[in-house]
Amino acid sequence: MNPVGVSVQRIDGVAKVTGEAVYTDDLFLPGMLYGRVLRSPHPHARIRHVDVARARALRGVRAVLSGADVPGARYGTIPDEQGLATDKVRFVGDEVAAVAAVDPETAAEALDLIAVDYEPLPALLTPEAAMAEGAPLLHADKPGNISRVVSMHFGDVERGFAEADHVLTHTFETQVVNHCAIEPHAVVASWEASGKLTVWSSSQTPFLMQRTLAEVLGLPLHRVRVIKPKVGGAFGGKREMMGPDFAAACLSRATGRPVKIANDREEEFAATRQRHALRVTLTTGVRRDGTLVAKDCHAVMDNGAYNGRGPDILGSCPGYLTLLYRIAHVRFHGLLVYTNTAPGSAFRGFGNPQIRFADDSQMDIIAEALGLSPVEIRLRNARAAGDVTPNRCVITSCGLRETLERAAERSGFHEKWRRLPRGRGIGVACGHHTSGFKSLMEHDASSAAVRINDDGTIHVASGGADVGQGMDTVLAQIAAGEIGVDLEQVMMTTADTETTPFDLGSYGSRGTFIAGNAVRLASAEARRKLLAVAADLLEADPGDLETGDGRVWVRGSPRRAVTIAEAARASLHSARGEPLMGEAWYNPPSERLDRETGMGNVSPAYSFATQIAEVEVDETTGAVRVLRVTAALDGGVAINPAGVEGQLEGSVVMGIGQALMEGFVMRQGVMLNPSMLDYKVPQTHDAPEVETIIVEVTDPGGPFGAKGVGEFALVPTLAAVANAIYDAVGVRITSLPITREKMLAALREAERGGGRP
Repeated sequence: MNPVGVSVQRIDGVAKVTGEAVYTDDLFLPGMLYGRVLRSPHPHARIRHVDVARARALRGVRAVLSGADVPGARYGTIPDEQGLATDKVRFVGDEVAAVAAVDPETAAEALDLIAVDYEPLPALLTPEAAMAEGAPLLHADKPGNISRVVSMHFGDVERGFAEADHVLTHTFETQVVNHCAIEPHAVVASWEASGKLTVWSSSQTPFLMQRTLAEVLGLPLHRVRVIKPKVGGAFGGKREMMGPDFAAACLSRATGRPVKIANDREEEFAATRQRHALRVTLTTGVRRDGTLVAKDCHAVMDNGAYNGRGPDILGSCPGYLTLLYRIAHVRFHGLLVYTNTAPGSAFRGFGNPQIRFADDSQMDIIAEALGLSPVEIRLRNARAAGDVTPNRCVITSCGLRETLERAAERSGFHEKWRRLPRGRGIGVACGHHTSGFKSLMEHDASSAAVRINDDGTIHVASGGADVGQGMDTVLAQIAAGEIGVDLEQVMMTTADTETTPFDLGSYGSRGTFIAGNAVRLASAEARRKLLAVAADLLEADPGDLETGDGRVWVRGSPRRAVTIAEAARASLHSARGEPLMGEAWYNPPSERLDRETGMGNVSPAYSFATQIAEVEVDETTGAVRVLRVTAALDGGVAINPAGVEGQLEGSVVMGIGQALMEGFVMRQGVMLNPSMLDYKVPQTHDAPEVETIIVEVTDPGGPFGAKGVGEFALVPTLAAVANAIYDAVGVRITSLPITREKMLAALREAERGGGRP
């Protein structure tokens, strides 16, 4: 049976549920030391001196390093960050020094013995404070504390506003949230006497980490090997090299022994990457029939102390306003502002959830002003296959309309909207995302090698990084489906920079489409060689042969067959001794994003989704409960439908967390809720009933017609919940999270103003 399109058990499932799967923190190498990182207690300060003498003298300590002891090269999208700070600290949690000791307790004690002389500087904790006249600079080369200005213009917005019957302006705000992956960041580094560095890291981009480590440490690329063990969730937060990766490498070089550093949960909250807070002001021109004409967007993004992927995230936001709904004229002006807070960076959706919360909330406001239903206005403006956006994105396949219609029907939207009892409401929002994103490099390529063993099993080597989302299973299904074997016959080796082919990693929902196409092409090449050998054995033409169920047979004569194992053995043990192998790479026909103009078809395909949320609001307490979410998505052909459903359900729950409860509680730059007890994420009882609808629209370029689904299912949730709350009680909350306090304040304000409550 062809496993493509069939719900299958993950190939790593048994190992994970039995505890056999090895994660980075499970690794113990001979002679391994334990590392810890000293972090700044100040949001902004100059480092006058770091005294490590007492720490070095502590029994059991093998190395103590400060910024003066390690390479000071800067890294990042626009390089501005050091592995250990040398001149200033810029947020509470910034890395200042690192120790390695014989056990974790000694390493922690050594941190307390390091004396740092700080000169505190004014802390700039909001973009407004950072941009104020006379504010001190976080980075001397960035006037006004502005890392990047993004100004992009598609079409003629002023002409569009002149042609519109209505022009509406609204402001929306989203908050900083943490990835909350089950597995905190962890790394083991081993610097061999030969000068070779091997790093095991919970990374979703091993090849990019290899390059960054080589650059900052001044090593040739071939002297750095990065291995990705199992990863317990990433969501973008493990996309970059982090301070502990750098510190572990330097400590290993200093001691000649392997060093492990694993964040505790407080460090994971306070000192890793976060989702950017974004303030968006949208001015939209629309005709009286609901047709969108023009949109002007002003955005201020809180970058935190360092760039991370911030410049690219802000640069992606203009495109998010053009791709979901048809609109001819779009103008975007955005500021990426440094603040003395933890750095923002990549997070599931890459800025898209923030923009969609604003845009799809305003869509409901516009619909109400025009007397249209929320579904009707979206259908009127929905993109379709064949569309080309103002910034040149090409829609090769699109099931947006189908997701809207089917979600509305299944949820009973038309029967419930504005008809539910007071305190109950229903809301709709849509979303989209890429299947790869050509921004980081000139290419967005992946490569793979496939070998047919002489026992009929298949070995696939791919640089793709499974970070818990089930990508290894999808790649194995693709190889099995292309060659014609059962899934159990496929073995995977992935994400090791020394033993697997190159891949950029897991981001941009690129795994299924980009790595999947590479695996399919390599499998097709191995199959071609298989058919050539089988043709000789069967005295047939290769074009007349078919494969499946581990066999090769002559079309129309299924009994005239050989097993794949017999053909592989015949080739390997022939006079030529040729193994049946296929190698391939896939670089999609997308375009690199022009960072100045925003032009470029950055992805080979785009996925679409609709979510309809039904909520209950307690007007006495302000509590909001999401009762049910109908989630329909067009991710092309589902290679593993069960995996797609899992992505949908997980995305919905994650989106509910940002919509209703997640957020940092800060005081003078210090996070006051850095624990899973105090930082509120959805619990089991918060998870709603989720009905998933897979709309299969075959994409012509995807492997077996598939597209990416890992990120975009989160994108509509925020606005769908907010729109449902408005339907329930008639107040619109435009800033996230929608807490009880905000709900009660809005209800009281509406009562005073004579509004619906």
